[in-house]
Amino acid sequence: MQNDKIVVGLDIGTTKICALVGRKNEYGKLEILGMGKAVSEGVVRGIVSNIDKTVDAIKKAIRQAEEQSGINIGVVNVGIAGQHIKSLQHNGSITRATVDNEITLEDVNRLTNDMYRLVTPPGSEIIHVMPQDYKVDYEEGIMDPVGMSGVRLEGNFHIITAQSNAINNINKCVTRAGLEIDNLILEPLASSMSVLSDEEKEAGVALVDIGGGTTDLAIFKDNIIRHAAVLPFGGNIITSDIKQGCMVMQNQAEALKVKFGKAIAEEASENEIVSIPGLRDRTPKEISLKNLAFIIEARMEEIIELVYSEIVRSGYANNLAAGIVITGGGAQLQNLVQLTEYLTGMDARIGYPNEHLGKSKIDAVKSPTYATSVGLVLAGYQSLDDRMNRYLENRNDEGVRREEPRSNAKASSTNSGGGGDFFKKIIDRTKGLLIDDFDDKQQNY
Repeated sequence: MQNDKIVVGLDIGTTKICALVGRKNEYGKLEILGMGKAVSEGVVRGIVSNIDKTVDAIKKAIRQAEEQSGINIGVVNVGIAGQHIKSLQHNGSITRATVDNEITLEDVNRLTNDMYRLVTPPGSEIIHVMPQDYKVDYEEGIMDPVGMSGVRLEGNFHIITAQSNAINNINKCVTRAGLEIDNLILEPLASSMSVLSDEEKEAGVALVDIGGGTTDLAIFKDNIIRHAAVLPFGGNIITSDIKQGCMVMQNQAEALKVKFGKAIAEEASENEIVSIPGLRDRTPKEISLKNLAFIIEARMEEIIELVYSEIVRSGYANNLAAGIVITGGGAQLQNLVQLTEYLTGMDARIGYPNEHLGKSKIDAVKSPTYATSVGLVLAGYQSLDDRMNRYLENRNDEGVRREEPRSNAKASSTNSGGGGDFFKKIIDRTKGLLIDDFDDKQQNY
């Protein structure tokens, strides 16, 4: 049953570490059972810089999520970001033994798995291989070659690589926190699952996720991701600018940005003044909201121009009918949509993860701040569905019954009434039993 599957997303961000526990209801909507978050002091621009602090923050977030949901969390889906993320295109091919038999899903999977064996620059690993289109013999532009006849099968693939040290540090932090990683997912991919519609992905859209330390970009066209990039600027650099420009403390600068910040200086009033408490035995400091807006606008212009340059570099600037969707904590800045439209000439909107959410007692997750966290849970469910489909296909092909693949989240209920025993039986029965080709793919993570 769908309700029996519990999935946990763990977003290790620059400003916060967030854990979400979710399950799908009878309508296929995501119901958030619990949320935990902690201040992230050991992550800089999306990269773990202090293992111990990050482990402590993960434990705190997981503990809160467990208490709120009544679920013992063992397996999580983790996001990865940072400037080390690289995006590239590659073409691969296989030659089949005979033209008589139809191309099978096994042939397609073999071609895809070959991409994981590509030689990458020293110190980097492949984390995602995403098909763009296929070519069978001389016929191009094929989206699904299964069932066709041909000897040579070729494919264009979008490949995402990450720094090996960054992956190892995330693995180390999660393991030391007593957890197991089921999927390591590129954060802009996760965010896209929670805030973008299929129509937008089909028409062409650029997702811009403005986090604390980085700004993530993912470009979609024809329902396929075409480009991905991570820029080393986010909301924290705006806070730093306010701190220096207004001569205030870090926490005061963050509060000014969140409560009074505007992305367009012309929208701020000349006469509005905010009084900030001074240091010990000093008079309060008065901050002009007009000056505050000028500081924010200058930095936001820089970030948006970098994003637009990356869009142009991808070659899809003129093919994005759905424009730009902005999400993440930085998307809550006032007048950001207007500034983005003015600088890029493209339509823009704020992305909220509401479409996939059902009724929940935790309304905070409907904010763009939690787009990645919600997306990680959705990505976990997609992985479960893909795994189950492979299991069923494999069982039908072999004509024998194999053990079902394990649930994506190794979680057991702490509520009374036997729920814990039920989930424990599921775990004991399915632990470690994955389909062979899925295990091979996981080793690349």
